[in-house]
Amino acid sequence: MIPDLGLLSLSGALALAILLSIVPLAGIYCRRTLLIGYAAPLSYGVCLLITLSISLLGYSFATDDFSVMYVAQHSNSQLPLFFKVAAVWGGHEGSMLFWLFSLSIWTALVAALRRRMDMQINSTVLAILGLIMVGFCLFILLYSNPFERVFPAPMEGRDLNPMLQDIGLIFHPPLLYLGYVGFAVNFAFAIAALLSGRMDAAVAYWSRPWALAAWICLTAGIILGSWWAYYELGWGGWWFWDPVENASLMPWLLGTALLHALIVTEQRGTFSYWSLLLSIFTFALSLLGTFIVRSGVLTSVHAFAVDPDRGIMLLLLLGVAIVGALTLFALKANTHSAAARFSLLSREALLLMANVLLSVATLIVLIGTFYPMLFTALGLGSISVGAPYFNSTFVPPVLLILMVMGLSPLSRWKSMASGQIKWLAALALLALITGSVASLMFNRFYPMVAVALVLSVWVIVSNLTFVRHLSLRRLGVLLAHCGVAVTAIGITLSSYYSTETGVKMGPGSESTLSGYQFHYDETRLLIGPNYTAEQAVIRVTREGKEVTLLMPERRHYTVRTMLMSEPGISWNLLADLYVVMGEKVDKQNYALRFHHKPFIRWVWGGGLLMVLGGGCSLWSKRSRKKDNAVNCHQNEVTS
Repeated sequence: MIPDLGLLSLSGALALAILLSIVPLAGIYCRRTLLIGYAAPLSYGVCLLITLSISLLGYSFATDDFSVMYVAQHSNSQLPLFFKVAAVWGGHEGSMLFWLFSLSIWTALVAALRRRMDMQINSTVLAILGLIMVGFCLFILLYSNPFERVFPAPMEGRDLNPMLQDIGLIFHPPLLYLGYVGFAVNFAFAIAALLSGRMDAAVAYWSRPWALAAWICLTAGIILGSWWAYYELGWGGWWFWDPVENASLMPWLLGTALLHALIVTEQRGTFSYWSLLLSIFTFALSLLGTFIVRSGVLTSVHAFAVDPDRGIMLLLLLGVAIVGALTLFALKANTHSAAARFSLLSREALLLMANVLLSVATLIVLIGTFYPMLFTALGLGSISVGAPYFNSTFVPPVLLILMVMGLSPLSRWKSMASGQIKWLAALALLALITGSVASLMFNRFYPMVAVALVLSVWVIVSNLTFVRHLSLRRLGVLLAHCGVAVTAIGITLSSYYSTETGVKMGPGSESTLSGYQFHYDETRLLIGPNYTAEQAVIRVTREGKEVTLLMPERRHYTVRTMLMSEPGISWNLLADLYVVMGEKVDKQNYALRFHHKPFIRWVWGGGLLMVLGGGCSLWSKRSRKKDNAVNCHQNEVTS
């Protein structure tokens, strides 16, 4: 009965979403305030019904209701409760329902925070979000029903994929989906602006907090997913240019560009076309990411579905959204034009350069991700595009972005003050000296490392000029920009100076790597809730002193009959020691792989700084919501 109620709630949500997509627009067209006023109540109703639907699915997991096919395929009675909760979005059907649930939450928030917003713009935004929900409700009900029954019900479920049985999977997908779906709000604002014939400072002012909130969620989701891949997949890497990882990187890059375009539109009344197009394409890439993960069109360790019918329908939803939006842009974008004069070193020019570079970087990732698929579809054979392509093409625009980021704190609107040139030269010299010296401290010199360190230090020291007149908004910018620089340092140093070795070891044997000695003390047998495991106890010493214990595991999941390696990791801010336990090669010896990963924690530390900086900026935006959208005191970053 519970699953039937869940399906009924989802059907009711579809009905209300249809009303939400029609009634407010009809009210605007007929100039009926009463009809326009229904937008918010309908938004709350849709959110309530979808929340009830996903809650009932979660209840089915918690109570081991294996008469629901989705529960039977992704859960087991021995699975811990918190993993049963995560299993709600651990497969295709549940993840799509969570996608819809995230969209309903954003829609309800837009309705709840509509005060001081133009009623026509707000109602149009809610109607567009309602139309998107109609599309995904229909997709779930027709092609991806999580409440489908199976008779007779199996006595036991197949269990959740062991790779997903991790605490990171409780938080990583929800954050990622909240980021993906959050950009639907900006997409709706862009459509509303086009329909109303305005994309002015006020619309940008209303739209930017939603872009910032979505960007924060997406950044947190990417960082958490990168960390999960590092400690769960057992290959010692933080990034692998995996198609699904690229799917989240692309909207992040364009979302970052969108944030900066909206700043210019809000403050100077220009870049409105950039804001509109970036709003459209950022959400389009979010839909494309959903298509990549859920259609099985590309091979990935994260891909969940291989049903071509589902892939075609997701592609159809993507096509309708982007073609419709771009057609509307072509027809209506010329209703507003704005021009502003600015010099080459003004803030407008630097933000324009940043947007161009971020767009180029996105295009590079897009081509590298889909070119193999197009090559195969055209009957030209098979081809793989891997790290060499991405590293050689993606790194140059990123280095230029770092250069622009270092200039931005010293810039002003229209032109750069002459006094800032001296600061610019002094900080550049300081960054050059510091970065160059730092690159010479390692056992081998690489020119690219020196360039990356100089530019990263340049970003940090230039942004520290905010400290002179620190406010919450400036603190947010400082943390976010410094977070990018810290991540760049971590990526560079871990990529160039990581070392690894593969050995065969058993109790009583030893190995060395990067000045560390690894002593294999014993092998333990463990029994988990739904697995058995062999655990190696490896004592690490350096110059005769014990440093740490590493305890990698090799787990056997009995229901799924899968083997998984759980690496042993010891870390500090300067380096990680990382060991993976592989196959058993004889009676007591195992294949082991040791890694020494310098500065790899800085990759995620920088990401946390970005999230914290975004949070500060969002809070400062909230605290200033009574101010005018174009406020002159915001125009000065440095006095």
